[in-house]
Amino acid sequence: MALEPSGNLPIQSQEDVVKSRQLVRTLTQQLHFSLVEQTKMITAASELSRNTLVHGGGGELRWELLDRGERQGLRLHFEDHGPGIPDVKLALTDGWTTAKGMGLGLPGSKRLVNEFEIHSSPETGTVVSITKWK
Repeated sequence: MALEPSGNLPIQSQEDVVKSRQLVRTLTQQLHFSLVEQTKMITAASELSRNTLVHGGGGELRWELLDRGERQGLRLHFEDHGPGIPDVKLALTDGWTTAKGMGLGLPGSKRLVNEFEIHSSPETGTVVSITKWK
């Protein structure tokens, strides 16, 4: 079953974190990513979905299938309206954690993808966008 070129998935529970992994698996398979590239994107999505739920109080995952001629990719946006990240630079430091997660955190997720952006403030929450190119 082919998925839409874009869409969103609420992240309001642990079950939604599982659904996000399943969705990203389906999307990366649809794009014919290698098994290694699928695993990288699923792992990053799992960590970021969990962060959205645990640290942001819930939010949503938005996805876009990208087509740049001969290049195809997948962009994921994890958005919450939580308290924001007080020190983004510190949060992107290896070994820094606020909870007992998978141990990857933001820096690990960043290493798994081709493009990584983060915007965070106490007024608006946090948006993390990741892209993987085939």
